[in-house]
Amino acid sequence: MPAEPVSEQIGPRLERVAIIGLGLMGGSIAAAIKARNMASVVTAFDLAPDELAQGLSLGVIDEAASSVAEAVRLADLVVIAVPVLAIESLLIEIGNSASTSAIITDVGSVKSSIIEAARRQVPKLLPRIIPGHPIAGSEQHGVQAANANLFVRHKVILTALLETEPASLALVKAFWVQLGADVVEMTPAHHDAVLAQTSHLPHLLAYALIDTLSMQGDSLEIFEYAAGGLRDFSRIAASDPVMWRDIYQANSGPVLEILDRYMKELLVLRQLIESGRSTELTEVLTRAKLARDHFSVLLSQRDQPYNTKEKP
Repeated sequence: MPAEPVSEQIGPRLERVAIIGLGLMGGSIAAAIKARNMASVVTAFDLAPDELAQGLSLGVIDEAASSVAEAVRLADLVVIAVPVLAIESLLIEIGNSASTSAIITDVGSVKSSIIEAARRQVPKLLPRIIPGHPIAGSEQHGVQAANANLFVRHKVILTALLETEPASLALVKAFWVQLGADVVEMTPAHHDAVLAQTSHLPHLLAYALIDTLSMQGDSLEIFEYAAGGLRDFSRIAASDPVMWRDIYQANSGPVLEILDRYMKELLVLRQLIESGRSTELTEVLTRAKLARDHFSVLLSQRDQPYNTKEKP
């Protein structure tokens, strides 16, 4: 898919960008940079040599580094795209090898744990660390699924720190805008609470449902006759298990809080069904439908400008 054109250079053209982790997210960032001519050189490091080789063959990256140190040594911008629990050790390697002017960002789905790790391990880097999270993705894996337009018309959340240099924040903002994203800012704690509700819980429920159904004696028949609803809901259970394991460990507090609330709601529904209280059950289902209808209207209004020719 060709990248959407950029009418003007929104931010400074970078000399060298280093991508650490060349999976779907890292690969899509690299592909978007290359498609929009945003940097002279895009280099990457990944623990899987096959991913790097494929990235080179696809033209997603210009160089494959043999180590984190080699990848970041001359980079203007370092983008970390690995499971969140792996980021702490990476920050140490980056801190030992990157230039004193390099700006560092990430795409992790949890922010507080990453920031705590940075404060512990590399406090000198804090002014140039801009934690980020693009609200975009796919259940597909690997650099072969890279999409140069993955971030177009999707939100990217930045969680700047008190120590953040304004110039570093401005560059990362401009970087994401040039990739087609809508950039918003919030505190790390608020980000983690919001994502626990809107992303982490739904993924957990999808994994749990598929695991439950697959352990039934007639699971093959269940999946054979699955309607669109099950397919749509269960699609996200095809996501990377290691990535999601790390997310649940790193964001356990907010996830457990919303999970407890959800389990209480399930218990109420179970009691209504068991006792045959159809009127109250209808009230709950109607309330949920009205909320979903309202949510759909808000999404439609949000997306409407993107369907016009005036907005690229």
